[in-house]
Amino acid sequence: MNDILIKNAHIIDPENSRNELGDIFIKDGKFAPLELVDENTQVINATGFFAAPGLVDLHVHLRDPGQTHKEDIITGCKAAAAGGVTSLLAMPNTEPTVDTPETVKYILDKAKNADAHVYVVGAITKGLKSHEPTDIDELYRAGISALSDDGRPVENTVIMADAMKNAASLGIPVTAHCEDPYLAGGKINEGEISEKLGVRGMPRAAEDAGTAREIALAAAYNVPIHICHVSTYTSADMIRAAKRSGVRVTAETAPHYIMLTENELLKMDADYRMNPPLRTERDRLAMVEALCDGTIDVIATDHAPHTPEEKTDFVSAPNGSIGMETSFAAAYTVLVAGGFMKEDELIRKMSCNPAKILGIEAGSITIGKPADLMLYKQEEWIVEPDKLHGKSKNTPFKGLTLSAKVKLTVCGGKIVFNEI
Repeated sequence: MNDILIKNAHIIDPENSRNELGDIFIKDGKFAPLELVDENTQVINATGFFAAPGLVDLHVHLRDPGQTHKEDIITGCKAAAAGGVTSLLAMPNTEPTVDTPETVKYILDKAKNADAHVYVVGAITKGLKSHEPTDIDELYRAGISALSDDGRPVENTVIMADAMKNAASLGIPVTAHCEDPYLAGGKINEGEISEKLGVRGMPRAAEDAGTAREIALAAAYNVPIHICHVSTYTSADMIRAAKRSGVRVTAETAPHYIMLTENELLKMDADYRMNPPLRTERDRLAMVEALCDGTIDVIATDHAPHTPEEKTDFVSAPNGSIGMETSFAAAYTVLVAGGFMKEDELIRKMSCNPAKILGIEAGSITIGKPADLMLYKQEEWIVEPDKLHGKSKNTPFKGLTLSAKVKLTVCGGKIVFNEI
């Protein structure tokens, strides 16, 4: 591992209140004082580039074990590196489900050679079926960093409440897929577009009912909850009100919810189908507002790879889209280039805040901390699926012009992506 000196970068490090030109030195995998630079150091001229802490993605499906034809730990982390993501939280809906120590160990062992730090989510219920709780203490000893039945809500409220209380005692987050399964079941947002296409819609109430329940549990037991992939203005309003009341709730939305609307579904292309579905322009603007006022703390991707064959039929295709490689660029295009927030606040939403929620050493450029960093440029580029680095290409941003590009990523002091 070479020592690296990054010279003349515009450093954006919100945790250390830095927004300035400067140099960054990396030695033995950690950020180090500049006075330790010697003649053997690799020098990168970063004039014209922004340097920021590596991104932390709280919502990623790596499909490994069990569905490695879609993605695997190694290829998923290559896609992460190409998007500036140096730490990611891997969801448990694999095959087998992450409900045993053996599966946790498999993921952690394979991730040792990956281009990003992989943190593992343990399942709350066995097989994600909402019936039988997992042994959370056993999963924690095996190395999980969070709990979720992501992809499905935990239908049994008692099991969910117990998991939230147990997680709080262990100091790990619970991330909640908020959905009432009895209201859900549609393919796209319920409304004008679903009626026009003759496709069964999914009402916003399905998400909102789930959000309300998890907030109620967090309030009742005074424990934290993290709400995944918020997509409706009504859920955002509930989260905002809960925060004002002192409820320990954090939340995320995804780049596609701040850039795209249900109008994309008129293309009858399943790459635009995900759960929650793309909503209305009112919902899109509400997500932007909620990010700007602090209601929503995090931008995460819900990276969900599927093969082209699986995505062929619009109605029967599985939900989900990929997102790690485009997440920063898409969010930058909407929020920073769009004039809604400054670069440092975007970095806070995509690096600092998720690192705090997960409780990991990331999200800052601090002497002695692991050297996770990205360099990016204000540069327009067109998203071409075939040029993306993961196995699957089901991006909803295909053909769009984005206004920032990650050019180099360092993870643990090692250059894992370089397009300079």
